[in-house]
Amino acid sequence: QVQLVESGGALVQAGGSLRLSCAASGSIFSINAMGWYYQAPGKQRELVATITSGGSTNYADSVKGRFTISRDNAKNTVYLQMNSLKPEDTGVYYCNAEVVVRGEFIIRRYWGQGTQVTVSS
Repeated sequence: QVQLVESGGALVQAGGSLRLSCAASGSIFSINAMGWYYQAPGKQRELVATITSGGSTNYADSVKGRFTISRDNAKNTVYLQMNSLKPEDTGVYYCNAEVVVRGEFIIRRYWGQGTQVTVSS
């Protein structure tokens, strides 16, 4: 099947930067949209940013101008550059991908295991 593995989460001071990565592997024919979501303690998972296979992006209002999503289609990898981090950005960040699995003709949605980002004030 398909696996998504995130990396890059860390403890950082407010105003700092982090770069998250998420690599997809397995029986992949193609990947449509990829995205990042985050879940703060005690809250529901929320959209951070998405990017289509063609490079069109969408951001939550709270991160516009601070975060940048990008992807390397050849590596099946999506990135999230996070600048000017705030304490309210603290949470677990999850990668998501809409994958057409080899031998199938439907799109399946996969999630990574999450990576912790903690921003101290």
